[in-house]
Amino acid sequence: MRCAQIAGSVDVIFFFLFHALGSPILAWVNVVSVAMYAGAYYALKYRRNKTAVVLIWAEVLIHAALGIVLIGWESGFHYYLLMFIPAICVSAARKWAVFALLGLWGYFIALDVLMWFIPPLQPIHPTALHIVHLFNLSVVFAMFSYLSSYYLRMVVSAQRKLREMATTDSLTGLLNRRHMTYLAEKELARFQRSGHPVGFLLLDVDHFKSINDAYGHETGDGVLRSVADLIRRELRAQDMVGRWGGEEFLAVLPDTDSGKAQASAERVRNAFLEKDWAEIAGGDVEVTISIGVSELRAGDDLSTAVSRADTALYRSKNSGRNRVELETV
Repeated sequence: MRCAQIAGSVDVIFFFLFHALGSPILAWVNVVSVAMYAGAYYALKYRRNKTAVVLIWAEVLIHAALGIVLIGWESGFHYYLLMFIPAICVSAARKWAVFALLGLWGYFIALDVLMWFIPPLQPIHPTALHIVHLFNLSVVFAMFSYLSSYYLRMVVSAQRKLREMATTDSLTGLLNRRHMTYLAEKELARFQRSGHPVGFLLLDVDHFKSINDAYGHETGDGVLRSVADLIRRELRAQDMVGRWGGEEFLAVLPDTDSGKAQASAERVRNAFLEKDWAEIAGGDVEVTISIGVSELRAGDDLSTAVSRADTALYRSKNSGRNRVELETV
């Protein structure tokens, strides 16, 4: 849509330029071109992409041919055909891209060869021809720069989205289990080098199945999103929090011994009690959480440290839930 706007504006300039340079036919051709770009713009706006593509292709192919046949190859109208190359490569499937590129190449060569044998039908003064050439070259240079910038932003945006999809849980926005494991392993390696304490919290929402059963899965998803936000807010920026299972979450707390990790867990548990859950689930629902705490020990691997936190969590569940339990020695 932006390119259609720019191209239409260029054709408005062409209208006045060709009148000034003594080529009224090409001047009025640009009126049709502006109308075609306006049609392409509104077709894109209303998601009629095929119509827009046909209009843009037709305008450029016909306009370039008319410009070359009327005032000569030296006018530089053939440069506009080159702008289709990156668009074809990016947007078309490989099979169709090959055919489109071959067709574009053949059209380009045909125009070039044609001008070997016929003189321009409406030649203009050499100085005016140079002006048109430089104008076309400048416009194509600017358009290529814009398209390159656009495609670069598109690729960077796609890479960022893919990275987010690969590392985060789509429901809660927390780290997913795979990436959480990767980061926790790095923290374990740092522990083995420096011996700094690392705390683990394994958190599980109490009676979550009953919330799903009573209020539906959509409400349950809303609860999980709020749970994730609450845990993230109550822990420090350097703490890593991930969704470990359905309603189970794992937090890795660097530079935190078991005592400080237990205090952090109590802070999270109390935040659950203070939150008004009725705004999410409605009714008189209360959401509480049980937490198991462990600290990384020499010789531990990740599964061992998490297993001790899981044992503490299991003890919390058996002791009535809504509790924080520390690993046993």
